[in-house]
Amino acid sequence: MKHPFIIQHLIRILCILIITTSGTNAQEKLIAKANENFDQYAFIDAREIYLEVAKRGYSSADLLRKIADSYYYNADFENAVIWYERLVKKYEKQLDSEYLYRYAQCLKSIEKYDKSDKIMEKFNVLHGEYDKRAAFFRSTRYYLEFIEKQSGKFELKKIDINSPFSEHSPSFDPNGSLVFSSSRGGGIIYEWDKMPFLDLYTTRIEKGEIKDAPKLLKGDINTPVHESSVTFSKDGKTMYFTRNNYLNKKLGTDGMGTTLLKLYRATLIDNKWSNIEELPFNSNEYSIAHPTITSDGKKLYFSSDMPGSYGNSDIYEVFIHENGTFSTPKNLGDHINTEGRESFPYISKNGDLYFSSDGHVGLGGLDVFIAKGGNDIFSPPYNVGRPINSPYDDFSFIIDNDSSNGYFSSNRPEGKGSDDIYYFTQISPLDPKCGQYIEGLVIDQQTQKIIPNSEVILFNKNMKEINRSITDDKGSYIFYVACTEKFIVRAQQIGYIPNQILFETTMTKNKIIQQNIALAKSESYTKKIQKGVDLSKTLEIPNIYFDLDKFKIRKDAEIELQKIIVMLQKFPKLEIDIRSHTDSRANDEYNLKLSKKRANSTRNYLIKKGNIDPTRITKKGFGETQLINQCTNGVPCNKEQHEMNRRSEFIITNTEFNNFFQVFTNN
Repeated sequence: MKHPFIIQHLIRILCILIITTSGTNAQEKLIAKANENFDQYAFIDAREIYLEVAKRGYSSADLLRKIADSYYYNADFENAVIWYERLVKKYEKQLDSEYLYRYAQCLKSIEKYDKSDKIMEKFNVLHGEYDKRAAFFRSTRYYLEFIEKQSGKFELKKIDINSPFSEHSPSFDPNGSLVFSSSRGGGIIYEWDKMPFLDLYTTRIEKGEIKDAPKLLKGDINTPVHESSVTFSKDGKTMYFTRNNYLNKKLGTDGMGTTLLKLYRATLIDNKWSNIEELPFNSNEYSIAHPTITSDGKKLYFSSDMPGSYGNSDIYEVFIHENGTFSTPKNLGDHINTEGRESFPYISKNGDLYFSSDGHVGLGGLDVFIAKGGNDIFSPPYNVGRPINSPYDDFSFIIDNDSSNGYFSSNRPEGKGSDDIYYFTQISPLDPKCGQYIEGLVIDQQTQKIIPNSEVILFNKNMKEINRSITDDKGSYIFYVACTEKFIVRAQQIGYIPNQILFETTMTKNKIIQQNIALAKSESYTKKIQKGVDLSKTLEIPNIYFDLDKFKIRKDAEIELQKIIVMLQKFPKLEIDIRSHTDSRANDEYNLKLSKKRANSTRNYLIKKGNIDPTRITKKGFGETQLINQCTNGVPCNKEQHEMNRRSEFIITNTEFNNFFQVFTNN
C-alpha cells in the first residue's frame, strides 16, 4: 500500500529532519536537492540522490534513515531491511525507537520472524515508556501459532478488475455495483510513487465476475487530486468519500504547505453525484479518511491523525443526526488504536469492525483485524489470519454477511499492479473463544516498589507453559487467557524468591483481572541432606494438602510438587519414600485406604510429570495413625486443624546422601 493516506503524520515528522552529513559543497547540494524531494513526498527521486551520496562513502544516521524510509513508504521491504539494518548497526544509540519498530515490521514482511522478534525485544526495552505495540508483543509471544489457528477461513480468487496500476478500497454500492479507487486513468503523475492520481470507478460485478467494464463515477466526484474510500447510505442517495483537501477547484494546505485528506459528502441527483460538501470536523491541519457507515445509517467511522490520536492514524466514530449534522468525533480507545497505524475501517451488517493495522501483532505490513461488535462496544481485535493477511500490506476489507463474499486489497507481489483487489468467500466463521485479560505489577514484597524486567510465566491447570513475558519499566505484565479455566501466573527475578498465584477466569468476555505479584528478597543458605530427612522441610515446602475425602492432587499442591521434581532431576541417585496421612474423620480402615490412594496419586504425579524412574520412589499410607495435633477421634476441631493432618512427606531413603551439604537459594 504505497499511498500516503494513512501516514501523513509520519511524513510531517520526517519533513522537519535536517541532514547532518559532512562533505563537499557538491555533496551538500545533492543532499539539499534530495531533502527537497523528500519533503514533497517524491521519495523515488530523493532516493536516487541519497543513494548516490551513500555510494560516494558518506554516511549519517539521517541519510540512512531517509534511504530506508524511502523504500519503506513505497513498500519495498527487502531493500528497506538492508538500509534499516545498516542504520541500526551503526547508529542504534542515536535512533528513536520507532525505527526499530519499522525495521521489525520490514523483517516480518520478508518473513524473517525470528529476527523481527529479536528487534522487537530491543524495541520493548529501549522504548522507555509504555507502548501498546510493545505490550501486545510481550503478551503474544506465540502470535504466529495463534494466527495459524485463525487461518484458512477464506478462499481467494483473483478478479479481472485490476490493472498494471493501483486498485484498492472497494465498496458495496446499494444498487449492486462495486465502487473502487484506481490510478488507471493516467494524467498527472503523483511524485510519491510515480503513479497517476486516484479516481473513483464503478463496475457491476457478481461473485467476482466482472459484468461491465469499470467506468468513472458520474458527477462532480473525480478531480485532479486523489479520490478514494467511499461508503453509502442505505438508500444509496448519499455518499461519503475521501479526497485531498480540494473543493470548488481550490487546493487547501496546512501550515507547512502540505495538502492533507478530508471527508466529503455527495448527493445522488439524476444519477449523478453532486452537491459536494466537506464534513464539519475536517481540518487543514490533519487528515481524515476512509469512511464507513453502519447499516442503520446512524454512525460513521473513519481514520484520522487528529490531535488526541494514540498513533500515526486512529479509528474514530461520529453519530449522524437525523438532520444531517454530526456529533463530536470520538476515538475508539487504546484497545483498538495503537501507536502505529489503524486505518481502513469497515462496519459489517452485523456490527463487526474490520480494520487494518501495523500496531497489533501480525504477519508484516498492514494486517486485517476484526473486533466483534455488540452493545456499542467492540471486543479486543484479533488477526483474521491467512490467506487474507500476508507479509505485505493487506487492507480495505469489506464483506457481505448474507453471502459471506467480499473483497480486500493487497500489494502482495503476485498481483497485477502495485495494489490489487481480491475477491473472497468466507468458508468458516471467525469466532474466537471467550477470553479475558490478566494484568498487574510485579512488586517488592517489603518496599512495594515495582520490579521491572521481571519474567512472568503463564501456565495452564496442568502446569504446561502457555506464554511468558518480561515486565516493562513500569513493572507491568499482561496476558490474554481463555474464559472458565484455571491458570497459574508465576513471576521471577534474580535476587528474589519466585512467587505464583492460582486464578480462575469467568464467563465474562474481555474482563480484566487485576493481579499484582509480590516477590520477597532471596537469601542463600546451606542445609544438610541425609537419609531420613523430609525434603518438604528442606525445601520449605508447605504441606501437600488434600481436600476432605479426596486423593486428587490439588492445584496449590501441584506447584509445590514441582520443587520435589526439580530435586529428583538434579540428583539422579536420590530416592524417596512418600508417606501420606489423613485426619481422624471417618473410620480407621477407610482412612488407611484413603492415605494409600493419596500416596499413590502423589507418586504417580512425580513419575509422570518429572519423568522419574519409578524404582526411585516408594510409597506408604499411614491413615490417621500419625496425627500431628490433638484432633483424634471424638475431639472437636475446626477445618484448618483437621487439614494439617491431611499431608504427604518425602523422606530420603538412600544412604548415598548421608552428610551431604547442598547450598540452596530461595530464588
